Amino acid sequence: MSKVDDDKAVIREEVTENGSKRAALYISILAVLLAVTNLGGSNATKDFMANYIGASDTYAFFQAKSIRQTSYQLAHDQLKIQIESQPGLPERTRSDMLATLDKYRDSIRKYDSDPETGEGKKELLEKARAMERQRDKAARKDPYFDHATALLEIAIVTASVATMLEVTSIMIVSVVLAVAATFLMINGYMLLVSLPFF
Repeated sequence: MSKVDDDKAVIREEVTENGSKRAALYISILAVLLAVTNLGGSNATKDFMANYIGASDTYAFFQAKSIRQTSYQLAHDQLKIQIESQPGLPERTRSDMLATLDKYRDSIRKYDSDPETGEGKKELLEKARAMERQRDKAARKDPYFDHATALLEIAIVTASVATMLEVTSIMIVSVVLAVAATFLMINGYMLLVSLPFF
């Protein structure tokens, strides 16, 4: 072998070694992106479930409040009819019945709205609707993370194959997949655009 052939072999070896190092770095970056994407997908799923359950529980509490309010309204109306239909009631009995009527009216109002505790029907309905919005937002995020995860996994595999076979076109496919996956991941976190197929 001549000196020129030796030099070419050394250069080829260095180029191959540098290419392998770059490929290893690239695959490592893809692995980090995959981990961040999985975290986002996991959080979106948790947010969806927590808000789904929270909204359901809050609506159930709202319904229980409605039933209690109706019970108080019926008792109020019945007591009011009783007071009006018996004009000859002793004054003390009438006074006690009117006081009870006021308590029923206060309870009915509290079931409608109770800003102090946040457990009136009005406040519960607002909470449930806020949880539904959060649930729906998490549901919109999740598909982006799912697709980004799949594309990143495919990008890692194609990058590995491209490195082993030393085929540049396969590495280009990997890079294109990685760019698309990164966009989908970022969109999963921020919902910058709404893609029609998600």
